Amino acid sequence: MWGTKISMDDEKPDISEFGSVDPAPPSESQNISSLRTTLCDEKERMFLRMRSLFALRNIGGKDAIDSLAAAFNSDSALLKHEIAYVLGQMQDSNAVPHLVRRLEDESEDAIVRHEAAEALGAIGDRVALATLETFKNDPEVVVAESCEVALDLLEWISSDRLDYSD
Repeated sequence: MWGTKISMDDEKPDISEFGSVDPAPPSESQNISSLRTTLCDEKERMFLRMRSLFALRNIGGKDAIDSLAAAFNSDSALLKHEIAYVLGQMQDSNAVPHLVRRLEDESEDAIVRHEAAEALGAIGDRVALATLETFKNDPEVVVAESCEVALDLLEWISSDRLDYSD
């Protein structure tokens, strides 16, 4: 069964190359166009959409990122949250404009905006600095706190002066 490695001693979940245990196995398809179609199909089962999402993450590159970002038009906050999360895992600056738009969209679900902020911090591209500064006082506490964490992460990445051991 996917999701667990069976051994004689115990069961341990499969860990992706990104260090996470994903909620669905990646699709075996490597066709970005087909994966994008499945991911963006609002009538498709969420499990299959997630499989496409993780396959696109694993493929990587600008086309995969643009395909992932196309699904930010979904009605599902869960899916959009997961998209932001994997864009952060990919640590590719091509994702920054897509994530900035999610964070700036105050009509977006707070959990999506929160994950977009954290992903921007994980990517470590200072282009996001001004946007994160703008939203660190967001009325949605989870968004504001996520921006604060992302800003600290950006500073920590670029400086050895900060001491976070306290």
